Amino acid sequence: MKPDPTLLAFDTSAAHCAAALLSDGEITTRVDLMARGQAEHLMVMLDDMLAAAGMGWSALDAVAVGIGPGNFTGIRISVAAARGIALGLGKPAIGVSSLEALAHGQPRPFCARLPAPRDHHYAQTFTARGAGDPSLEVGAATLPDPVVLVSNILQIATIRLASGAPIARPAPLYLRPADAAPPRDPAPVILP
Repeated sequence: MKPDPTLLAFDTSAAHCAAALLSDGEITTRVDLMARGQAEHLMVMLDDMLAAAGMGWSALDAVAVGIGPGNFTGIRISVAAARGIALGLGKPAIGVSSLEALAHGQPRPFCARLPAPRDHHYAQTFTARGAGDPSLEVGAATLPDPVVLVSNILQIATIRLASGAPIARPAPLYLRPADAAPPRDPAPVILP
């Protein structure tokens, strides 16, 4: 890996599109708050960030993505985008848990918490020895600053890239089943 890598990190696990670009040792961030429309907005936003930095997609050494937990659809949007970009560029995609991103740089032990639906929160404890399993717990939690979240995703991914260790393809981190329910109406009759 070159000594000064160029990485693009992004996250859509909550009501935002958040991105951070590391180029020439400088981090640039952008957060667009939005409850819906991340799928249509994300790639345009990332393209705009790269253009503003005077670079194209091929300048990237890797992409990093927040894998959740969080909004089911938002996580799928960003993970699918990261996989597609990485495949197209032939570069690694690095998945980082939002809970790990919240714990980055915090004194240990530290319990990271993220809001979840229905007065619950996602939690994971980080100690000097490692991390416990993430869980879904009762009680509210505060939504983190998306700039801090995506910046930490970027920093963790940079460390992983520099380590030279094998990088697994990012996959969504779900701690609860999807809220979608099957339709109540009977399926349509298919005519021959």
